[in-house]
Amino acid sequence: MSKEARSGATRTLISPVRLNQPAGRRTYRIVLVLTLVMATIVFIGPLYWMATGGFKSPQELVRTPPTLFPESPGTHAFTEAWDRLGMAQLLLNTVVYAGGALLLQLVFCVAAAYSLSKLRPVFGNVILGMMLASMMIPAAALVIPQYLTVLDLPLVHWNLMNTPWVIWLPTVANAFNIFLLKRFFDSIPDELLDAASIDGAGPVRVLWSVVLPLSRPILGVVSIFGLVAVWKDFLWPLITVPAHETLNVGVNTAATSMPQNTLIAGLFLASLPTIVLFLVFQRNIMAGLTAGSLKG
Repeated sequence: MSKEARSGATRTLISPVRLNQPAGRRTYRIVLVLTLVMATIVFIGPLYWMATGGFKSPQELVRTPPTLFPESPGTHAFTEAWDRLGMAQLLLNTVVYAGGALLLQLVFCVAAAYSLSKLRPVFGNVILGMMLASMMIPAAALVIPQYLTVLDLPLVHWNLMNTPWVIWLPTVANAFNIFLLKRFFDSIPDELLDAASIDGAGPVRVLWSVVLPLSRPILGVVSIFGLVAVWKDFLWPLITVPAHETLNVGVNTAATSMPQNTLIAGLFLASLPTIVLFLVFQRNIMAGLTAGSLKG
């Protein structure tokens, strides 16, 4: 047994001695492959069923046992879902809501995280603790207070119903994103900021020229979280923007008057942008999740 294995520095489910044997390596690889295949089926299965369901007829879709592949694939359900649901307008509404929320989140969450991490205001730890404590409150418990607030915005007394601001404002203060950004900003050496300050850069210039270029991975992660949160939200858009529905609300509203295969096709079209977004930026997402230190 190697010195590392005896010391217990590396612990695995299978001992290094067993892995060094042909039978042990073969068993390990078989178990690993089976685990990965099962996990892939569990996660990809519902997406595959939704994607192929739009190509089936209503009779084939409800057949028992279900068919794995469409017998007579057709795109009629997708075109019907696009036309009957008004997917173009629903998609535009959702993009406006998600894009505006993302922009405001980046501005305010970055400013808050930078202040807590590098400017270190008085009672900064208390403020951060209160932010994190707010994450323990269920989202459903905040619906009524938020609704009453947007009906009559304090001080200015504006009614924000059926405006993009009713979606944008509640998403600005995101404690989780602020926490992620602060942890990353903490890992940036203060020497870099001090050097920029000696050259005459103020706090805003340091943030723009030094901190943000180094923070691209975590900014990508926060952007994905912000977009997906608005994109998948259902309850809040349902009660606040009934005149300008999002994709989720529009598909749900028309669910009772559409064939099942058309509904599934609409659901797939509604989820397709976020799937594509993840596939395109998955490397950036994983890099941002594992980023936490800088090499000297």
